[in-house]
Amino acid sequence: MQEFFQDPYHVFEVVSSVVLVLILVADLLLVVKRPHTPSMKEASLWVAFYVTLALVFAGILFAMGDAQRGGEFLAGWLTEYSLSIDNLFVFVIIMTGFAVPKKYQQQVLMVGIILALIFRGIFILAGAAIIESFIEVFFIFGVFLLWTAWKQAFSGDDDEDAENGFIRFLRKRINITDDYHDNKLRVTIDGKKFWTPMLIVFVAIGTTDIMFALDSIPAIFGITQDTFLVFTANVFALMGLRQLYFLLGGLLDKLPYLHYGIAAILAFIGVKLFLHALHETEWLPSAFTSQVPVINTWMSLGFIITAMLVATVASLIAMRRNEEASLRRD
Repeated sequence: MQEFFQDPYHVFEVVSSVVLVLILVADLLLVVKRPHTPSMKEASLWVAFYVTLALVFAGILFAMGDAQRGGEFLAGWLTEYSLSIDNLFVFVIIMTGFAVPKKYQQQVLMVGIILALIFRGIFILAGAAIIESFIEVFFIFGVFLLWTAWKQAFSGDDDEDAENGFIRFLRKRINITDDYHDNKLRVTIDGKKFWTPMLIVFVAIGTTDIMFALDSIPAIFGITQDTFLVFTANVFALMGLRQLYFLLGGLLDKLPYLHYGIAAILAFIGVKLFLHALHETEWLPSAFTSQVPVINTWMSLGFIITAMLVATVASLIAMRRNEEASLRRD
């Protein structure tokens, strides 16, 4: 134990983990005690706070002289942040599809974020254990990410049905009211117990969180295999997501090329995983593996930033042109 705390990086792991847990608990208590729809100013300040916090975290790593881990964290955080923004599209669909009152959307989002952290934590631990004993899993991760990238880019723009099969199954098996009763999950009407639509919303959020965790964890392991950095990149990406939901509002569906940027990042990391697996696989001849190109952290970071910038700028240009065309028609 004494040797563990003699390493500055291990001390940093413990201290930063405690600080992150305290911030998450404080954020949760704020939502429970004061449910409301945040103003644009409030949402902007919170998003800026969480982004600054992530940059400070990376800055400390660099100040400790650990540029490799600092670069890996930044690349991982940006990747997870971009995937989390994609997650917001689905949250918007769920909130709209189930007509969740605005007053309680913060609570729903907070539950979704907590579930996402739990699911991702489980997948991170499982992924780390699998990678340690079976490096060839990177081939599987690579194929999965390439398939996900293809689906992201070419699956079309139609919104997914908010009610998946499991939710339809629930509706047939349990009593659910048509209307919300504040933020309650269960109510008694005429002496009979009923679940409220809030239960269905939580189920929808939870199932989509599992699907996004399946996408995001292979992606982050393609950037770093440091379990602590993998988890903190996910935490920082999810922190502030609730406020970002209200900040972006209806802007998300007006960014038509954002999903192409996310698809490009997933495809890039899928290729990187393949190359990494080729390097690490022992049964391949060294004469072959020595010729396989290496994609370092800084190349990954540069590609991720470029892909998101190009997708965002292209979307904003398209949005402006559409507005100008609409004005000319009027």
